[in-house]
Amino acid sequence: MAEVNIHHAKTHLSKLLQRVAAGEEIVIARGGEPIAKLVPIKRARRRVFGADRGLIQMTEDFEAPLLEFLSEPKAEGPGK
Repeated sequence: MAEVNIHHAKTHLSKLLQRVAAGEEIVIARGGEPIAKLVPIKRARRRVFGADRGLIQMTEDFEAPLLEFLSEPKAEGPGK
């Protein structure tokens, strides 16, 4: 991991960003003390429509009412 001072980073930002885009991590320091790190962004992979097809199955009664919820008395007010 390379370390550069602020003046060098300001002067050569484009070159540093090219190195970061190639996968390198660069630390920016002030007076020898690290204060920031330039790291490449991990890009999210594109989603593929239908990639999960066949992984989820619905039962025939999926949309049927849940009788245990319909038969329970409703609580009145908070905490009751």
